[in-house]
Amino acid sequence: MDKQMIIDKIQEEKIIAIVRGLAKDKLIPTAEALYAGGIRLMEITYSDDPKVPDSITGDCIQALVAHFGDKMLIGAGTVLTCEQVRLTKAMGGTFIISPNADSEVIKETCAQGLVSIPGALTPTEAVAATKDGADFVKLFPVCSLGTEYVKAIKAPLSNMKLLAVGGIDENNIRDYMKSGVCGFGIGSNIIKKDLINDGNFAAITTLAEKYVAATKGN
Repeated sequence: MDKQMIIDKIQEEKIIAIVRGLAKDKLIPTAEALYAGGIRLMEITYSDDPKVPDSITGDCIQALVAHFGDKMLIGAGTVLTCEQVRLTKAMGGTFIISPNADSEVIKETCAQGLVSIPGALTPTEAVAATKDGADFVKLFPVCSLGTEYVKAIKAPLSNMKLLAVGGIDENNIRDYMKSGVCGFGIGSNIIKKDLINDGNFAAITTLAEKYVAATKGN
């Protein structure tokens, strides 16, 4: 799948499920539960704990890519270094998400042919990231400023593709769509560790279905 097709898929599907710190044996069952609920995009985050090697995240990305092929697109999150970008590419990941807008990471992502989704909050950060080659800008943490801030950002930057991340739930997701974002990153509101640890993957599927339906206005 080429880069433009991935960009289109993100805009079409809207929800990227954020998976952080999940045990490897829970990874495929959780992903299958998300897929059954209609989610087609997953972000596997790198750990900020120096004791957790990046290779663990790389292995998780590779396992998911091997399992799903093009049925579910897998990317990496909390990407802070160019080395992590290259590892993600080697493991078959298709998009790079960061909490910040690092010029070198954005440019390396573009060089590797991956979709670039850096994090930003101010117009200055968002425009700078776009100039560096970002395909989307992740407004993070969006919940700190709310939908009126998103509308204010979109007024002068109407062509910028924005993803809302941080505090998105099934009650406010429609409001953020109306404010002008084209997609979302959603973590613990869907990836509930207590349900996963209990093996209640059917409940994860139900949550995924609710969020997917909310983006479609059902």
